[in-house]
Amino acid sequence: MRLVFATHNKNKLEEIKNMLPDYIELLSLTEIGCHEDIAETADTIDGNAILKAKYVTEKYGYNCFADDTGLEVESLNGEPGVYSARYAGEEKNNDANIEKLLKNLKDKHNRSARFKTVIALSLNDHESLFTGICTGEIIEEKRGEKGFGYDPIFLPEGKNKTFAEMNSQEKNEISHRARAFKQLVSYLSE
Repeated sequence: MRLVFATHNKNKLEEIKNMLPDYIELLSLTEIGCHEDIAETADTIDGNAILKAKYVTEKYGYNCFADDTGLEVESLNGEPGVYSARYAGEEKNNDANIEKLLKNLKDKHNRSARFKTVIALSLNDHESLFTGICTGEIIEEKRGEKGFGYDPIFLPEGKNKTFAEMNSQEKNEISHRARAFKQLVSYLSE
């Protein structure tokens, strides 16, 4: 089975390739000749995932899945949420995003947060959604060199390592993205 993963993010692509069974041939946007950034104009995480999957299917004719992920911080009313990648500006700078989040949490005692990933699958003219959630908290300073995005400040519930301190196998056992992708793989295996 050939599927396009609607992303230009090489980190995500590698993370997902490691989770998929061998019978799924994963194609990137670059491999199908899609070099544009697909606009994420929806006001929800679900909506952005759907937009990206539909765009590839309608414009390029491939079965496709797309994901969108957001970090939702309880004491900030769910911020940064759908704006996680561009929380500190359109340049999507991870360090600036982390700095802004830590500044906004400076006087907050409740640092509970959750990562939410939604995958939209556009397969044979049918659409399906898969959601993965990982709860935890935002720590006060960065720890770890692995991962990307908010990984250095996110401490998953029940763990003593941030996502950025975990190797890919440890992270893939509990991450929001892994949970959503396990649902996707299970669905594709039926």
